[in-house]
Amino acid sequence: MSSQNRPDIYDIAAQEDRSATRAPLMIPAQLRMAGMRAVQTVVSDLSLSGFSATSITRMHPGSVCWLTLPNLEAQQAEVVWWEDSKVGCAFVNLLSPIVHDTIMARYRGEQSPRP
Repeated sequence: MSSQNRPDIYDIAAQEDRSATRAPLMIPAQLRMAGMRAVQTVVSDLSLSGFSATSITRMHPGSVCWLTLPNLEAQQAEVVWWEDSKVGCAFVNLLSPIVHDTIMARYRGEQSPRP
């Protein structure tokens, strides 16, 4: 789904996410392009609206992909940028804040998600 077709709530949350503090992460995951097999990747940045991860294969902006994080269903996303074996993608649907906080707590080494 193109970013032009997303509901306003998505755009508002995405803009708020862009200004959020980012912490370096290393989350093992799988990334699959449409029509391709999933490959192992490492997510280095995760927000409610998207992520960045390693990608040795060139990915073109506008392409559809799916990110599978540990213990979660695959999340559909759209490629926003690719540069030097790293890809940035926007989720088609915002990630649940509870899911996001749980993942962040696990991979930052915190005891529990924020209140």
